[in-house]
Amino acid sequence: MPNTRVKYAGFWVRFVASFLDTLFLALPVAVIIYFLSEGNWFDFAQYQKNIAYAMSGNAGKALASQPQTSLKWELLFEVSVLLITMLFWRRWRGATPGKKFVHIKIVDFKTHKDIDNKQALTRSLGYIVSTLLFLIGFIMVAFRDDKRGLHDMLAGTAVIYEEELTS
Repeated sequence: MPNTRVKYAGFWVRFVASFLDTLFLALPVAVIIYFLSEGNWFDFAQYQKNIAYAMSGNAGKALASQPQTSLKWELLFEVSVLLITMLFWRRWRGATPGKKFVHIKIVDFKTHKDIDNKQALTRSLGYIVSTLLFLIGFIMVAFRDDKRGLHDMLAGTAVIYEEELTS
């Protein structure tokens, strides 16, 4: 008999999953895109200078000149990460490597079944909204009983622990 009790994944476990996905999905894609762009994606030398300024206590100088980026390569990176993430969600039934590692997955909020492509796309685009609102869309996960962020509410999704862990 399947367990009908659902345990929603909270802020910190989702944070860990997101961090792992950054390391194992976004970072390798970034390295590939950087080399494909022959260094034209962003000015890495200026970025290094800014870090040196900041580390020496000169934040004003670090913020004064930001590295130039190429919109073409930035869009390629963002679309690549979006597509790879959606492929993982489809292949691993709502999970990415980070979510798989911490035993959580994304499901439809009402049915607790796999999400569809429309929900996946809406949720991914909802990350932008959650970010632009000073990260409040993510922080609200910590304060809601259903542990849903703004991007979850926009897409009609929830993040839950895998069934075998809630038995």
